[in-house]
Amino acid sequence: MLERVLVRGRATPPEPPRRRGATSLDPEPDRLGPLRALLGAIPWLQVGLGTTVLLLAAMVPWATGEVLAAMDRKIMAIDVRGELVGENRNALERHVGDWIGRSYFATDLAEVKTALERRPWVASAAVRRVWPDRLVVDVRERKPLAYWNHEQLVSRTGRLFAPANRDVAGRLPLLAGPDDRVRDVIDMARHLSESLAAEEMGFAGLALEERGAWTLRLANGIEVALGRDQVEQRFERFLTVYRDQLAPRADQVTRVDARYSNGVAVQWKPLVSDSGKNT
Repeated sequence: MLERVLVRGRATPPEPPRRRGATSLDPEPDRLGPLRALLGAIPWLQVGLGTTVLLLAAMVPWATGEVLAAMDRKIMAIDVRGELVGENRNALERHVGDWIGRSYFATDLAEVKTALERRPWVASAAVRRVWPDRLVVDVRERKPLAYWNHEQLVSRTGRLFAPANRDVAGRLPLLAGPDDRVRDVIDMARHLSESLAAEEMGFAGLALEERGAWTLRLANGIEVALGRDQVEQRFERFLTVYRDQLAPRADQVTRVDARYSNGVAVQWKPLVSDSGKNT
């Protein structure tokens, strides 16, 4: 009897359906490959550190402002320091009193400085904060060199100023002339005063007229007309005549005109008789 033997073979899987229009059996390309390559090339650690730094830098002003706001106080006092002659310390403190009660940190120190330096006597002012609630102002006054045109003072640096209390400057020479020639007058005054000091004579003042003529005034009251030409030579001629002839009678001289080529003209004080009448 024959036995029918069935041999079952391994079934062959069905072939997957082909996509319509496909012409190749190669695998489909990875479209995200370039993007992955780009992202892989980025130094993410450096980017992260840079971002962190930028965030911290942006937060510093905000944090600083918050700290200052928490520490801020009102200005309770303003101290004025410096050697003062023309200025009054109490008056200066009253002048800057408008800043008392203002913010310690927000107050503009340059504004305080400018307000003080508008005052005639103040040459410069340095303002600083002193924790927790004070300002300190160091004031430097102008040093007057002479009176100018009877109405102003001129400082040693040649600055003209007109304080209401100019008489506190004390006894100073009187200089006069056009305001735009103040430096010329100062230079000439220094030169003449040094020469007079060498002769033990006092300098009291110097005037420059609009037309350029110079007039010197000595401490003993004598006026010396020097004109506008050959001023140096005329001054030397006056010194020679004064030293040789006029010094013993200086109290009788009121004016010397040195504008002559070979000498000087002397104007004497009028003589007074015993009865008090001029002779």
